[in-house]
Amino acid sequence: MTHPLTPAQEETLVAAIKAAELRTSGEIRLHLEDKCPTPEPLDRAAQVFAELKMHHTKLRNGVLFYLAWQTRQFAVVGDSGINASVPDDFWEDVKETVVGHFRQEQYVPGLERGIRLVGEQLRQLFPYNAATDVNELDDTISYGDDSPSPTPSR
Repeated sequence: MTHPLTPAQEETLVAAIKAAELRTSGEIRLHLEDKCPTPEPLDRAAQVFAELKMHHTKLRNGVLFYLAWQTRQFAVVGDSGINASVPDDFWEDVKETVVGHFRQEQYVPGLERGIRLVGEQLRQLFPYNAATDVNELDDTISYGDDSPSPTPSR
């Protein structure tokens, strides 16, 4: 897989994930791959969600942003804990916000905005508790071919 992000862009997106998770017990991941191997990106996002074991969070409050960048397919999917609480149109609104930026070729700002929106919703539904909260999922970006990211993980 070729990497669509520069190291600086990757750092920006990981920082957005960390910032969004600061005031919530919710977990956010971003997964990139060249092409979506399934007809529907939402189906692929659900597969990746399971592969990354995102359903193993205590409150079932993980969210995955999925982007097949060469084929320009995008989906965002949340676990059952958050799905039970968000408004029906929440995921579609987040998707449209991100895709709106993509249409203007503002890929990193689009993903940042989507991550911020999800973080705000997670903060309301799953507030951070200093006594019990731990970072349950890796904040780094995952890639479809399991190749290492272009920047070293911290």
